Amino acid sequence: MDVGQLQRQFVEYTASLFREGFLDGQFTQLQQLQDESNPDFVVEVVSLFFDDSDRLINDLTRALDQTGVDFKKVDAHVHQLKGSSSSIGAQRVKNACINFRSFCEEQNIEACLRCLQHVKQEYLLVKNKLETLFRLEQQILAAGGSIPMME
Repeated sequence: MDVGQLQRQFVEYTASLFREGFLDGQFTQLQQLQDESNPDFVVEVVSLFFDDSDRLINDLTRALDQTGVDFKKVDAHVHQLKGSSSSIGAQRVKNACINFRSFCEEQNIEACLRCLQHVKQEYLLVKNKLETLFRLEQQILAAGGSIPMME
């Protein structure tokens, strides 16, 4: 595949992530912070998000598996996940966390367990989508092209 085709594929794929609500404007702002002096900025920030999210989802799973669930602790984990997903523009994860927090306030264990599954699902989807986007970027760079900027 030539560079032009890869770049068009990159633009179309990125547009679909916004259209389908996986990403919001915060991701665009993150991309705009990347420059020649820090060409891996977005990948590094998103990788930190992945590490943090994996840890938080494991913490949530353990916290909801306890006999006496500490809903304040669960809410603190969800709040942290909401903040980090918001900071990279992972809109659907952020929205799933907002819903999750309302059930923490109600101390509704069944609803919290359903929300945890939904958060996991949205997180794994966005992680897969972003990994695909980053692979496309690498293919473009390896072919000698530059990454197209999105408006």
